[in-house]
Amino acid sequence: MSRYTVFGAAGFIGSSLVAYLRNEGHEVIPVARDQWPEVATDLGHAIYAIGLTADFRSRRLDVTDAHVHLLTRILREHRFESLLYLSSTRVYAGSNSSSEEATLSVSPLNEDHLYNVSKIMGESLVLSDSNPRARVVRLSNVVGVNDRSDNFLNAVIADAVANGKVMFRTASDSARDYLGVGDACKMIAAIASEGKQRIYNVASGENVSNNEIARLLGTRHIETVFHLGATKVAYPVIDIGAIRQEFSFSPASFENNFDDIFAHRKTLEKSVHLS
Repeated sequence: MSRYTVFGAAGFIGSSLVAYLRNEGHEVIPVARDQWPEVATDLGHAIYAIGLTADFRSRRLDVTDAHVHLLTRILREHRFESLLYLSSTRVYAGSNSSSEEATLSVSPLNEDHLYNVSKIMGESLVLSDSNPRARVVRLSNVVGVNDRSDNFLNAVIADAVANGKVMFRTASDSARDYLGVGDACKMIAAIASEGKQRIYNVASGENVSNNEIARLLGTRHIETVFHLGATKVAYPVIDIGAIRQEFSFSPASFENNFDDIFAHRKTLEKSVHLS
C-alpha cells in the first residue's frame, strides 16, 4: 500500500482518482484549496490535478493560480516521493508532432494561448525539479459518467437526450481524442509510482470525428444536423507509444465510453422528469 496526496480532489479527474486509488487499497489524502497541507508535510506520491479548462478566457488570473501558483507552493513547501503534474495534450496545438519530445508553439499575443502557456509553465517547473520522479502527464479529453462539465461531448449528449436532436457547430470531419476516466486513472496511478520517463502522453491514440459521434447518435434515433458553414476543428493524433511500450496500455473503445455516458444521461433525465 502506498500513500497518495491528490490536489484538486473535488474535480472530475481528482475525485475519480481518489476513488480509484482507494479501491486499489492505497491510503489517499484528498486536498481541496481550503484544506492545504501544513508546511513540510510528506505527501508521498503527490498528484496535481488542479486546473481550469472551458472558462479559462474569462478567468485569466484563476488559470495562472491553478496551473502555476499553487504548484509552486508544493515545490517550495513540501516533500514528496513523487510528483505528477496533470497537463493537457492541448499543448500540441500548432506543433508538427505529438510526441513527448516535440517543440511546442505558443504566442503571448494570442489570448487563446493563455491556457497552453500556463500549462507549459507548470510543466517546466516540475521538469526542472532535481527529483527525477517529478513528472508530467499530458491528458487528452477525459470523459466519464461523473463529469458535470459542459465540455463538447457532454453538451452533445445532453442535447441529444433532452431534445432528441443535436446541432453540431463544428464540421463533420472535426475530430479529437477521447479517453475514458477509468483508463486515465489507471495510467496516472501507474506513472506516479512506476514511471521511468519525465513526460507521458495519456490518451486513446485515436481521434474520433463528429461524423462518428453523429453515427452513434443515429443508432439511438437522434437527429443530427451540421451547421451551415461550420468550421473544422481538428487536433493532432496523440502519440501514445511510450505508455503502450512501458505499461502495455490498451484503452477502452470510444463507443463503450459513449454508451456509458449516454445511458447515464438518460437515467438522469428520467429522474428529473419523475421528480
